[in-house]
Amino acid sequence: MKKAIKVVTIGGGSSYTPELVEGFIKRYEQCPIRELWLVDIEAGREKLEIVGALAKRMVEKAGLPMKIMLTLDRREALKDADYVTTQMRIGLLPARVKDERIPLSHGMIGQETNGAGGMFKALRTIPVILDIVKDMQKLCPQAWLINFTNPAGMVTEAVLRYTNFKRVIGLCNVPIGMVNGIAKIMNVEPERVRMELSGLNHHVFATDVFIDGKSVLDEVIEKYAHVDPSDALAMKNFNALPFSPAFIRGLHCIPCPYHNYYFFTKEQLAKELEEYQAGHVRAEVVSQVEKELFELYKDPELDVKPKQLEQRGGAHYSDAACNLIASLYSNSGDIQYVNVRNNGAISNLPADSAVEIACVITADGPKPIAVGELKPQINGTIQTIKTFERLVCEAAVTGNRDIAITALNMNPLIPSDELANLVFDELLEAHKEYLPQFTK
Repeated sequence: MKKAIKVVTIGGGSSYTPELVEGFIKRYEQCPIRELWLVDIEAGREKLEIVGALAKRMVEKAGLPMKIMLTLDRREALKDADYVTTQMRIGLLPARVKDERIPLSHGMIGQETNGAGGMFKALRTIPVILDIVKDMQKLCPQAWLINFTNPAGMVTEAVLRYTNFKRVIGLCNVPIGMVNGIAKIMNVEPERVRMELSGLNHHVFATDVFIDGKSVLDEVIEKYAHVDPSDALAMKNFNALPFSPAFIRGLHCIPCPYHNYYFFTKEQLAKELEEYQAGHVRAEVVSQVEKELFELYKDPELDVKPKQLEQRGGAHYSDAACNLIASLYSNSGDIQYVNVRNNGAISNLPADSAVEIACVITADGPKPIAVGELKPQINGTIQTIKTFERLVCEAAVTGNRDIAITALNMNPLIPSDELANLVFDELLEAHKEYLPQFTK
């Protein structure tokens, strides 16, 4: 019989943690967790205690011998861990508000993982993740790092490129949403749908679709080309607009919802500016949802994940993490959609870069399912974003402003070099306490 396992969740005071705990409870038979350590920082102490108390009630209700441990000491938690999950926001939600508001004040997209906002989230996050990896190499070198801190693709890229730690997997809820959306369009259960994925986190395409193992891409394309806007593969955190039938047929694959920022930049910007002028960017909406969630979590009678958690844009993230851990642990060989080292699976992207792709999950890690060469329709946009990602990672590690400005200029959401410099300096000033690499 396999040993029971130890999981460490860094950012344990997150509002998503109850979903993670629910996922581990549901899968206890196939993945017996003996200890779940929830780790946070001093600024997150109150939330950690609230979430931790709820997690303990949930486990007690389930009648399982899973110990929930709370700590502000990351190194104490990491010792001999089997799996480490990261769900952090450096600078908390007020930092996200700045990432959205400052670009919008200059008339450009302000978004958590795209454009200038996404870049600054990466610049704050990557050095912290690299520190966690250093600790893991000393304290739990055989553990898997499962990161769903955004921007997940860039974080995975940085770990692969700037450390010799290979046991890292990036995770996102967008592919789950795509599978569910395709299942709905095709009127089948999501379990019967599998995708061939080609691309990068938040910049990925389904280049083939299988139902019960048989390719149905042509049929999916035809139905998706005429889908009702309310049935588009939408996200909770922004309004996805439907693409024209001509574009979808010519593309001959299914774009993820985040492509809306690149193909409907004008429309998305108009919507964001409207919200900005009304005084409530997405981060402020999320802050309110989070405040309400924590009020619910405080209730000593609550011992289940509340339904309201699904209003957060990241619903299903934690479920994906639990699925992945259970599959790694049991060597299941099922197919999941993750961010891993390319290793030639996409032949015209660098072998050592992170890609988001369908993988067979084994005890030895995810094995990417090769897709070959990206077709011309999607190759250009993916290469552009990969260039942006690589330069952002370099800037995050070196603190080189010139590289950061070049990265911004490579991003299609930045209108001009002048604005790239202006918005970079404003965001740097706003976040300087979290960006010591640039202010040394």
